[in-house]
Amino acid sequence: MTRRFLKMFTAAWLPLIAAGCATSANVSGISDPMAGFDTVSARTASVTGKQAVWVQSSEQARIVSERVKGLIQKKTIGADTAVQVALLNNKGLQAAYAEIGLSAADVWQETMPVNPTVSVGVIGIGLGRTIESAVANNLLALITKPKRIAVADARFRQAQLRASEETLRLAADTRRAWINAVAAWETVAYLNKAQATADAASELAGKLGETGALNKAGQAREHVFYAELAGQTAEAKLAARTAKEELSRLMGLWGNDTEYSVPNALPSLPKVSKAKQTIEADALKNRVDLQVARLELEALAKSYGLTEATRYLTDLEILSGVEIEQEKEDGETETIVSGNVELEFVIPIFDTGKARMRKAELSYMQAANLLAEKAVNVRSEARTAYDAYRSTAEIARHYRNNVVPLRSKIEEESVLTYNGMITNTFELLADTRAKVNSIMLSINAKRNFWLADANLGTAVYGGGGSSGTEGPTQAVAEADGAGH
Repeated sequence: MTRRFLKMFTAAWLPLIAAGCATSANVSGISDPMAGFDTVSARTASVTGKQAVWVQSSEQARIVSERVKGLIQKKTIGADTAVQVALLNNKGLQAAYAEIGLSAADVWQETMPVNPTVSVGVIGIGLGRTIESAVANNLLALITKPKRIAVADARFRQAQLRASEETLRLAADTRRAWINAVAAWETVAYLNKAQATADAASELAGKLGETGALNKAGQAREHVFYAELAGQTAEAKLAARTAKEELSRLMGLWGNDTEYSVPNALPSLPKVSKAKQTIEADALKNRVDLQVARLELEALAKSYGLTEATRYLTDLEILSGVEIEQEKEDGETETIVSGNVELEFVIPIFDTGKARMRKAELSYMQAANLLAEKAVNVRSEARTAYDAYRSTAEIARHYRNNVVPLRSKIEEESVLTYNGMITNTFELLADTRAKVNSIMLSINAKRNFWLADANLGTAVYGGGGSSGTEGPTQAVAEADGAGH
């Protein structure tokens, strides 16, 4: 009897054990802690040229921390270095990468067979005793398993794209923050220079006033010009510190790690602007958010198929087991072993699944329309970004090649005529103020160009954010003129 029972038990469980082993062999990749991240890293590296990391251990965190310190501590960093530090050290980005692991775990879970339900019972006492056992398996879960895996896989690929988009967004935001910080220091470096000149003029006006060579109105004009520049420089100090703090936040820096500097001037304008004849096609091909929307449509289509497959049967189980009955009569024990199979399902009398099907259809239609809208918007954003890039380049070159040289020439001539007693103090100050304003506008135009250049990249590849092209940024430079 015992052997017979073991054979039946083994026969009932062997298919389940085999299925479990086969599943484990097939999910070796998806169960890896870094599953899916290689795709994210490769995709973002091709756009940013920088390495992204997913830190999952204290040892990895230590290595990353040492690398960050080597890149920034007490150094003047460029935009590329700032982007690399952000991709290594920003904790919000690390949190976004966790979504990849969560989606991978969902796929892993779907590949696993549903655990069977086992029941064992004893009926009767005394001479007659019956032992009943049953194993219940969800047949519907087994039938729909391929569809459920397909849906989970689409969501997994979607999570990878979203992680890529977050990486590109952080890289773009960091580059913009670096541009804003450097533009602030460049503006202030000039303000410091102008303030030094105004200081000398104010001191000279005081001495001329003592000798009677300059009246009180002329002295006041010189003094107020210096006072205004001092106030403007003070405001610039706050703007510069704020800009650098924004950059530090994006790079995830605090404490001694914030002891880095940025250059005092933005790079010169490129000699030739980028030519983008296929800007719309490039955006449609490469935009990560558009690919996320496509995968959303794919996932909903697969979910629709799963809903259709389970429209009528929402629960289907097969129960198999054995019944062992023992009876004692005239001192002899008789054992009877019998198997049993039961099928259990829900009868769709009231809920025929029409509501669930309608919901699935509308969800699919909604995603399709959103995808179409996204495609139109992507084209428009690409055109707008390229137009802004070309326009800001022309404006920046106009200030550099025309406005600033003319203002400088006017000021030089004013100084010469002032020294020759031809131009009065008021006219000289007006020309000097106009030159200061023109140079400030020139710096801001160059800043807007480099921001437009960064925005052009996000329009093509994704990860866009605020353009950051608001009014002139002001900052203050240290007395020695070093980086900040």
